[in-house]
Amino acid sequence: MKKFVMALAASTALTGAAYAQSMDLEKDELTFGFIKLTDMAPLAVAYEQGYFLDEGLFVTLEAQANWKVLLDGVIDGKLDGAHMLAGQPLAATIGFGTEAHIITPFSMDLNGNGITVSNEIWEEMKPNIPVGDDGKPVHPISASALKPVVEKYKSEGKPFNMGMVFPVSTHNYELRYWLAAGGLEPGYYSTDNISGQIAADVLLSVTPPPQMPATLEAGTIYGYCVGEPWNQQAVFKGIGVPVITDYELWKNNPEKVFGITNEFAEEYPNTTKAVVKALIRAAMWLDENDNANRPEAVEILSRPEYVGADYDVIANSMTGTFEYEKGDKREVPDFNVFFRYNATYPYYSDAIWYLTQMRRWGQIAEAKPDSWYDEVAKSVYKPEIYLEAARALVDEGLANEADFPWDSDGYKSATPAEDIIDGIPYDGKAPNAYLESLPIGLKGDQKVVGTEIQG
Repeated sequence: MKKFVMALAASTALTGAAYAQSMDLEKDELTFGFIKLTDMAPLAVAYEQGYFLDEGLFVTLEAQANWKVLLDGVIDGKLDGAHMLAGQPLAATIGFGTEAHIITPFSMDLNGNGITVSNEIWEEMKPNIPVGDDGKPVHPISASALKPVVEKYKSEGKPFNMGMVFPVSTHNYELRYWLAAGGLEPGYYSTDNISGQIAADVLLSVTPPPQMPATLEAGTIYGYCVGEPWNQQAVFKGIGVPVITDYELWKNNPEKVFGITNEFAEEYPNTTKAVVKALIRAAMWLDENDNANRPEAVEILSRPEYVGADYDVIANSMTGTFEYEKGDKREVPDFNVFFRYNATYPYYSDAIWYLTQMRRWGQIAEAKPDSWYDEVAKSVYKPEIYLEAARALVDEGLANEADFPWDSDGYKSATPAEDIIDGIPYDGKAPNAYLESLPIGLKGDQKVVGTEIQG
């Protein structure tokens, strides 16, 4: 009934400009996939606020079982597009795992993830963590506080297991980054062994996001990296403690993207632009007036067809705070960013960071020149589509000219050392120099052979 009512509204309430554009759409009935995470919000908002309908688009949103099912759905055409891990279009395009040319014309958000450990591990970490005058732990918390715990487990012959959501997920790379910054080896991939656990101090494995808290509670893993609301869920259930947010790991780091096949973008260019217009409007709505719309967004996301977690659990991070230990709630206004800081612009430098992490841990087996990173980024991230959509919104009076980086070359300014937990700056225009600067990980011509790093 809901779809029928919204379709009826579309047929009678489209503005003149939007209706005229809808006549040029190559395809107007679309199905988009998502995983039940807070950062799918732009899709839900574009649907619920009628932004898709304003563009003449009749959209169905479908939750997917896991990231692989979602990616396969986009590749085989069951889905027209999807809320994706940023690493998925890149990995597919270079042939790591499933091979297909996936592109992104829209970045969905910045930040939004956390690393949580079980109560038992937290108690073992606490003696290694300084406290402030208020008696609370000083943040950010380094993985160096976890290192003695891991070493103790190893000495007792017990593997130290942690969860992440997918091999090419931001969560995998963020968890690895945090561990390595604290002096722990998170393990390597090779062409013969894709477990990612070669020479690892901490064994990382895949767990779907909504299953993270239950897997932690069962003792299968001792901690995990995941998006919201599944860190705050551990706090509410009393089973774990988030120790760090990705905002503290790397201030305003890129997170999810909206992914479509290159074939879709070429066959349906007007439809693609219309989709991006609706998503930009949704992102603007989510951040406008200092997040004034976030409570309404939380109500939308709490519905079972979207994230389906309790309102209070989602609101704990979505409305500008984050709770670590039970009762230790702190202001983190940028924990979720959807439009500020050009969050929706698909920067080449964001793509290249993901590629450097794939190379760092052996998912890209051989060394590549800097030019290769640039070429891959430009084949996947499509700021030209984004800016075309943004220009249309400005011309229609629906967006402000000053809110978009019209003159960008696609690269952000280098991220300064103080914005990253290990104090190592990142410059997307110099990926190999960046890899050389990281103390743990593959460098130069090094490769993983068997259980050893050679070169």
